[in-house]
Amino acid sequence: MYRELVEGKTKLSVIGLGYVGLPIALEFAKKIDVIAFDIRVDRVENMKKGVDPNEEVPDEAFKNIKIHFTTDPEDLREASFHIIAVPTPTDKHNLPDLGPVMAASETVGKILKKGDYVIYESTVYPGCTEEDCVPVLEKFSSLKYREDFKVGFSPERINPGDKIHTLTSIVKVISGCDAKSAEEIEKTYQLIIDAGVYRASSIKVAEAAKIIENTQRDINIAFMNELSIIFNRMGINTYEVLEAAGTKWNFLKFYPGLVGGHCIGVDPYYLSYKAKELGYHPQMIDSGRFVNDSMGGYVGKQTVKKIIASSKSPKGAKVLIMGITFKENVTDIRNSKVVDVIDELVDFGLVIDVVDPNANPVEVNKEYGLELRDKPSGKYDAVIVAVNHEQYMDLDEDYFGKLLNKNGILVDVKGIYRDKIKNITYWSL
Repeated sequence: MYRELVEGKTKLSVIGLGYVGLPIALEFAKKIDVIAFDIRVDRVENMKKGVDPNEEVPDEAFKNIKIHFTTDPEDLREASFHIIAVPTPTDKHNLPDLGPVMAASETVGKILKKGDYVIYESTVYPGCTEEDCVPVLEKFSSLKYREDFKVGFSPERINPGDKIHTLTSIVKVISGCDAKSAEEIEKTYQLIIDAGVYRASSIKVAEAAKIIENTQRDINIAFMNELSIIFNRMGINTYEVLEAAGTKWNFLKFYPGLVGGHCIGVDPYYLSYKAKELGYHPQMIDSGRFVNDSMGGYVGKQTVKKIIASSKSPKGAKVLIMGITFKENVTDIRNSKVVDVIDELVDFGLVIDVVDPNANPVEVNKEYGLELRDKPSGKYDAVIVAVNHEQYMDLDEDYFGKLLNKNGILVDVKGIYRDKIKNITYWSL
């Protein structure tokens, strides 16, 4: 397979051109022929023009490469090495939603040929690839797994907004359904991964390795969030405590915050789901999720308390929310926990304005029914800096003083201004 790809006898396809799939497709297209497929016509049209709708990939990355963008699944027949990189979200009950990955498996199954490879990059619970996805491939291809086609799993490790830890600079975990497929998959990914490739012993091990990466971070951040609640009652600043504790060489430097997005805020639910299916109820994983999922409401309640303490009624009080993306310096608004803060404030009768230099107003309105303002309007009883975008990092006390009414409150979720604010009522996690 590797030889046929590098000699141009066949092509590689990528199914799903979001934050994960597009960078992979573009990197491979520097070396071999690529077919890049997505079901979203508007996004594909942008990519044909050399534009990343997510604004993560620079325009130069689209130049001098061998790639065909398409929404026609029949085009995938020209490829023999298929990479599936579609989202794996949760539903409103926090249960795994395998709809996208099952639909992608069906699409690939319909064009699958003898000798083809299918590699999944979508984060799933251990066992999902072979127990849930492979049967779909077999059903729609009428081919037999291992005998007629090979399957592998290579979890994505892309960190949106991170310009240092990029696709090619992060070690890539790969796996195959047998020794031969693992070797071919490893050599293929080595075409683009400068940091090297790690071969897991099985597909299930590779699936588990990915899901515990984000679950580990989730649990550690949950501990920081719980500490912030405790220290708030003690009247001490969490970030000052962490700064002092961080002077020890083996102290792990995690920080409190809102945990959303499509990875850390979702993946633990996949592992928890599978554990419960096997008869084990994971207490630590579920507890971490409970703490982190409650932090938006906690920030909202603390803001209301501060407003009441300033001798103002929360009903009708005006609050500015700065930032609505799920993390700093990205355009991605999926599963943003800032929305939980807003919902809590609205429940108390506060009036909310939202600004964000990176988020798309149309997408925000479609996803959450919220109107993004171009800029702050008037004076506010509280300003909540919910996301530490780079555009916000150098703001000073004078800036916030002009936005706030008398006795106004600055809520700094990530603690980025704690050494700058002297005369404004200030609170952070």
